[in-house]
Amino acid sequence: AKQLKANKHNEWMPLEGDGDFRSDESISLLKRSDIVVTNPPFSLFREFIKQLVDYNKKFLIIGNLNAITYKEVFPLLKENKVWLGNNYKINAGAMFFEIPEKIANLEQIREVKVNESGKKVYITRVQGVRWFTNLDHGRRHQPLPLMTKAEVVKFATKKSFEKYDNYNAIEVSLVKNIPSDYDGVMGVPMSIFDKYSPEQFEILGSDYNVREGLLPKLVNPKWKGKLDRGYVNNKRLYTRILIKHKKK
Repeated sequence: AKQLKANKHNEWMPLEGDGDFRSDESISLLKRSDIVVTNPPFSLFREFIKQLVDYNKKFLIIGNLNAITYKEVFPLLKENKVWLGNNYKINAGAMFFEIPEKIANLEQIREVKVNESGKKVYITRVQGVRWFTNLDHGRRHQPLPLMTKAEVVKFATKKSFEKYDNYNAIEVSLVKNIPSDYDGVMGVPMSIFDKYSPEQFEILGSDYNVREGLLPKLVNPKWKGKLDRGYVNNKRLYTRILIKHKKK
């Protein structure tokens, strides 16, 4: 904002209202915008991203990784209308941000450095957040390098892939262990979207889609228990995304 204000060709005018993105004033500005880049309130993420899509705007926004599973967000990812940004600084599931000294929480600071303007900034680590965007970038078209099913068992897991009790699919607990030569349905963690290439994988749905009856062919007819999540050996697993390799 300071850089925009410093440009003499830009006009600087404070908002008349409270800045709520749902206000008439904010919507008027949204209609005039080319791209939206912001960190919306996570509690209003569903409503905010819906507004951007409804107004057909390009955007780059920060959201919680769990937003992937929201009913308002997951269909956009599945239909290749929204994807994760170039999160190249992801480290153990976290992103790093520069925080001005006056608002820095010193207990959460990971590093202190001097920025391009010569001012001291504090680096903080935020767990479980990602960029969500509809701006294309080359990294998302790079195929994920994978091992064959036999190689995964030999060099990584040391055991065969397990089938779900309630789904007609195999469980893949780590994205890096997705077998390159398996043609069936696989359940993978949400972190698949960090490495997802639309040319490599087809997203069939998520575990809650099974629960809602949207993927009836994936249900094991012999299963008499719950369909709320995937189960392996009667153990309830965390959220899974159901995918298949795209046929070449």
